[in-house]
Amino acid sequence: MDYPTPTTTNPSPSASLATPLNLLLLSLLALLTYTTLRPKRAVPMPPPPTPIIFQTFTPPTLLPYSGQNNTPVYLAVRGRVFDVSSGRNFYGPGGPYENFAGRDASRGLAKGSFDPEMLTEDLQAELDSLEDLNGEELEALKGWEERFEEKYLVVGKLVSVREMERLEREKGEGKKE
Repeated sequence: MDYPTPTTTNPSPSASLATPLNLLLLSLLALLTYTTLRPKRAVPMPPPPTPIIFQTFTPPTLLPYSGQNNTPVYLAVRGRVFDVSSGRNFYGPGGPYENFAGRDASRGLAKGSFDPEMLTEDLQAELDSLEDLNGEELEALKGWEERFEEKYLVVGKLVSVREMERLEREKGEGKKE
């Protein structure tokens, strides 16, 4: 007796790929691809800092910038005014250099003295010319000035009250022309 030989049919290639396991793996691959390539949520940018306008200060107009009542902390060195607010612990109220806040610190820094006697008492007078400083003191002042240039922003220049009045007169005359 002859038995019929079974004929095997080759399944189509597309039918063999559509197995439940393959569909599960394809779904996992799609999910992984999506989570990897999807756009990230934008990190909110911090607000920009308040712009600092370069100003011309006199000793009386610099004085309010001592860090009292949450004001910025400025100090002047050789006629340049630095915003040292980021060093408020040193230059602000209660700090070791608080005497210099809102003032011209040139003489005190040059002499390495943080005593109030190093500050000009008469704020209406001419600026300290620093002519009597010796070479060592001038070198110390230069070192402080370089340190301030590296760490802090220059926000203005310091002129005497008389010089400011002259500048304002010239500015007024320039507008009339």
